[in-house]
Amino acid sequence: MQTVTAYVGIGSNLNDPVKQVLSAKQGLHALPETQLTGFSSLYLSSPMGPQDQPDYVNAVAELETTLTAHQLLEQLQCLEQQQGRVREQRWGPRTLDLDILLYGQQQVNTVDLVIPHVGIGQRAFVLYPLHEITPELTVPGYGTLNALVSACSAKDIERLAESTFNDSQDFLI
Repeated sequence: MQTVTAYVGIGSNLNDPVKQVLSAKQGLHALPETQLTGFSSLYLSSPMGPQDQPDYVNAVAELETTLTAHQLLEQLQCLEQQQGRVREQRWGPRTLDLDILLYGQQQVNTVDLVIPHVGIGQRAFVLYPLHEITPELTVPGYGTLNALVSACSAKDIERLAESTFNDSQDFLI
């Protein structure tokens, strides 16, 4: 099988979000037929949707995988469930949200999966961590990541210093 580079957006705003994101990192590291090859810094961002919820901690992971996009989606949904994800409200609070942002240069549009991820070109909490690990990337149908980041304000996100979560070193791989 051919190896594909995939990028996964990670977000949490419940039950110690930093710990949730770093646990997700470990989970991604353990996925079958997949290697974790990059991981951004953690970012704090304002919530999308209802504003009466805590801020999010976000990151982006780079994976090399032989799983198909749909197999990867299934694995990500299993990780979400293992970390207590409950789907109650669109854009509502969650322990963990894992989204396939990109899967190689493929474009997918099915009932359960859209790649590139919907809104990738406007969401600072996706663009800035993605740009951190792969600045020269071109997003299919959107253009260069450099151009997307230049057009997207960072006013609603903040890169977290590692000292903010140094007590969670056991989660770092």
